[in-house]
Parts: sequence; C-alpha cells; structure tokens
Amino acid sequence: MEIRYGTHPEDFKTYTTQRLREEYLIQDLFRPGKIRLVYSHVDRMISGGVCPTGPLSLELGPEIGTDFFLERRELGLINVGGPGSVRVDDRDYPLNKNDGLYVGRGARELVFSSQAAGQPAHFFLASGPAHQDFPTVKIEPQDAEVGQVGSAGQASLRTINKYIHPDGVKSCQLVMGVTVIAANSVWNSMPCHTHARRMEVYFYYDLPPEAVVFHLMGQPGETRHLVMRNEEAVISPSWSIHTGVGTTSYPFIWAMIGENQTFTDMDAVAMSDLR
Repeated sequence: MEIRYGTHPEDFKTYTTQRLREEYLIQDLFRPGKIRLVYSHVDRMISGGVCPTGPLSLELGPEIGTDFFLERRELGLINVGGPGSVRVDDRDYPLNKNDGLYVGRGARELVFSSQAAGQPAHFFLASGPAHQDFPTVKIEPQDAEVGQVGSAGQASLRTINKYIHPDGVKSCQLVMGVTVIAANSVWNSMPCHTHARRMEVYFYYDLPPEAVVFHLMGQPGETRHLVMRNEEAVISPSWSIHTGVGTTSYPFIWAMIGENQTFTDMDAVAMSDLR
C-alpha cells in the first residue's frame, strides 16, 4: 500500500508538475492479478484498483492497525471492466460494468474474481473510517438516483448518478457515484466549488487512448493542473477545487468522505475568482 501525506495549501503553491503528480495522481491502478491501494492521510481515504485474473483477497496491511481490513472501515467499489464478482464473507455479488457494491463495517473477507481472465474486471474502490454498521448492498446503474446538471451551451452538460448516499444505499461516511459527461460536452464540476468539510477522489475512465483530461486543483486563486489519462485517479484535498476539461466526453467516479454526507454542501467559486 502506498502512503500519501497531507499538503498545506501554501506549500502547494511551490510544487512543480512532477511534484503535483507524485502527491495527487494515482496511476497504474489495474495491474493484472494485483490489488493496488493508496492510503491518503487526507481523511484517511484508501482508494485503488483491483484487476483479478484469479481470486484475489483484500489483505490487511500494517497501515490499518486492526485485526481485519473492514474492522473499523467501510468500502464502496464500482466495476469499470469485464464481468466479475466479489465475495463478501459467505455471499457472492456478480458485478457487470458500472455495477457497484457497498460493503459495511465488519465484513471479514473480500475476494475479487473475474468471469474471464482474458477480460478481467477492473474494480475501483474507495474506503474510509466508519463508526456505524450498514448492510452490504449491490448497486446497479438503474438503482442510482439520477440528476442532470450543467448546460450544452457551456459544454458542461452531465448526468450525476448517486450510488452511495443518504437517500439511497446508506453508509456511515462514504458518498460515491458516477458522473457521465454528455456527448459534445467536456467540462465536469464547472462552475467549480470546494467543500471544506469533505475530501474527494476522482477516477476518470472510458477515455480513448489519445484523449486526456486537464484536471484543475488548488485554491481558487492559485490553481494548477494535472494531465490525466484513462483509468487514472486524483486526490482532492478539502481546500482544493476539483474540476476538469477533457478532449472528449467521458465518465468519472467520485468518492467523498468527511464531516457530513450532504451532497449540496458546497462552497461555490465565482468564475471571476478563478486564477
């Protein structure tokens, strides 16, 4: 498990492109037959990817300090690859592309599998501390709460699909879902915002090989960008904006943990304040 530490926004101002990528960008998420995890000290979020070519168990690392991975944690995941399944203790959950799964605190065993090794599942997961138990639930795309935001005229028309949230599949702290940028739109989360009470991870996927997303981050008056490609994730501290513009339309997974689960608890940033 790779460790990432927190950053003060004043230090952020001095970072080179390479330092930004080292601190916030998560690459190489789906190594065949491997589990790749990144532990962020920002709200102690663990995010990562699982690419099973045979059964893969989620093992405990010394970073957790408990008897098993989900003893004091919860976990959400979404499959963005081939058909697969996740066994949680004694029950199997088949997951096709864009199916999700919430696993509550207390689950002792998680085993990931692909239906076909030649077309492996790609499970993107996010896990945060939990102080309350909720049941494990499979989430299919049609189960999500759906809303449309943005506009075609501003190239920001997008559909938000809430998978794990207070009015749907309930969790202790985790909120998770998928946003799909409409054809001929390219912007996500614009006009942008911060939410000082929650951190967030974005995971971009289904991008063509030649496509990129310019992901913007930093305080509104001191922004930087990361060039991101298919199946890469980015850590967004609570003080940072988190928005991107692609060379094509695309979907992305978002996962948040923090002080509350109120999706609309955002601090809007005026376009005139961006620099």
